[in-house]
Amino acid sequence: MGQVSATQRVLDVRRLGTVPYGEALDLQRALVEDRRAGRIPDTLLLLQHPHVLTLGVRGDGGRSHILASADALSARGVAVHEAGRGGDITYHGPGQLVGYPIIDLKPDRCDVHRYVRDLEEVLIRTAADYGVATGRIDGLTGVWAGNEKLAAIGVRIARWITSHGFALNVSTELEYFSMIVPCGIADRGVTSLERLLGRTVELDEVADRAARHFSKVFSTQELEN
Repeated sequence: MGQVSATQRVLDVRRLGTVPYGEALDLQRALVEDRRAGRIPDTLLLLQHPHVLTLGVRGDGGRSHILASADALSARGVAVHEAGRGGDITYHGPGQLVGYPIIDLKPDRCDVHRYVRDLEEVLIRTAADYGVATGRIDGLTGVWAGNEKLAAIGVRIARWITSHGFALNVSTELEYFSMIVPCGIADRGVTSLERLLGRTVELDEVADRAARHFSKVFSTQELEN
């Protein structure tokens, strides 16, 4: 792809299926450099990960919040990976929609708090499409259905180019969260769209809705692939 004008606000949505966490990290690093150089437009990666616990950059990254032993993690096929993003420990796995925006916040969106709130808004609107009322909790990042977290957010912003992003529980096996203190918050639970609705929800459909709301919230035009 050739040079992209800095004023051209288009969004390339890439639906990648299931991607190992390490591969997704490498891809993000490459795309951040491509975005900084203007070789690609704003890009949103939508994917799933195999079972993995990811660590943030704060303190010990959340290692002290791993409740399961190394043997127990190994027996269940759960890897542990340093993420290089903000936030504490979280779990990714099948049935969870993961979104990694690689976007340039310059010139008019250079506000970290606004960016995180905008990601939350994308997911609040996505849940609302299914009749699920969610919101924010003061002092906590993410999207919540009552006292249960439906979506986690952890971002990295380097010279106003974003990476990492959000994880929305669609049909996630929630028992895997029992291996950790999710995001270091001990007194609240986690939930999923399927649990809240009591029915099957197709992840691909949720991905389409999330991409559409992302385009609206961030005022971009999704590219036709």
